[in-house]
Amino acid sequence: MARLYIKEYSRALAGRRVCVACRQGILWDHFDAIVADIKFLCRQNISTSLYHNIPNRFANQKTLDKLGRRLPETRIVRVPADTDFYTYVLDHEAHVHKLIFVERKYLADTRGHRINALTTRDARRTLTAYGDLIANTNFKGALERICRKIEQGDYERVHILPAGRHTIRNELFSIEGTGTLIANNFTESFTQVASAGEISLIEGILRLYRNEGFLKPRTRDYLRAHHANFYVTLIDGIVVGCIEKKVMDRETVEIGALAISTRFRNQRVGLFTLRSFMAEMTRNGYRRFISLTNNPKLRDLYLRMGFEKEEKGLFPDRRRQSPGVALYLKTL
Repeated sequence: MARLYIKEYSRALAGRRVCVACRQGILWDHFDAIVADIKFLCRQNISTSLYHNIPNRFANQKTLDKLGRRLPETRIVRVPADTDFYTYVLDHEAHVHKLIFVERKYLADTRGHRINALTTRDARRTLTAYGDLIANTNFKGALERICRKIEQGDYERVHILPAGRHTIRNELFSIEGTGTLIANNFTESFTQVASAGEISLIEGILRLYRNEGFLKPRTRDYLRAHHANFYVTLIDGIVVGCIEKKVMDRETVEIGALAISTRFRNQRVGLFTLRSFMAEMTRNGYRRFISLTNNPKLRDLYLRMGFEKEEKGLFPDRRRQSPGVALYLKTL
């Protein structure tokens, strides 16, 4: 199960509304899981709405009454049976922070891999490239409407999640997420680590990279002892990436622990983090940057940034600490 960072993420959601939209078939199949996740949001003092289209028939009254009893703090909206579900939901509210569509599956690429985060521009490209992979034909038609609503400012964030146990809470309170996020107004900032909460999020991001085999472990004790050397990238005030400063000499700094949350990989957050770090170090008098990595994504990022693979044997002491790992160098 994903680790939840409830305090850190609840702060970003404070005073904002989260709307959950779920068609009747999915709600029937995952009733307890969806209700439990919405109750979880309510316990974090987050305003919630639930949209569903269960018909208002006598046979369904027990279920409809059960919804009302179990979610007394949630505004429940029943979409009329003769109305397109997605059109009704998207036209019903304005200026909502998060709208979550609970579907059978998240958006995926041609290899079946989850698409984590998209801008509306990228979402339209995804529809062109991978539209045949969207099982719900009606939702495929709604994707363009979702993009327009985001661009008009009616919704800040739209999430497409697979139905399942804890899927909503893991999407909103974990580093990895569980579905696909579409948004345009990601606000990036870069700063030195400033709190224990940020250290906790860094630890979680680095753990994911360590599990992939590309990063040496950094314990929480190490992070606390060296917190002054860590910098973070934040989106909406939440840590989504980190980087470590390791001074080699008066002119040279090593780039360590460059890592981005899986939610925001391939969204140019790594490029923003690296550029911001190099600008900050340049202001502090450093002019040469090195990094040791065998991570192919970092290698490609460094080469795009003008780094070169160092073949002359510079920094032999540092190389001996990481045998078999390539060293990349850039001098300003």
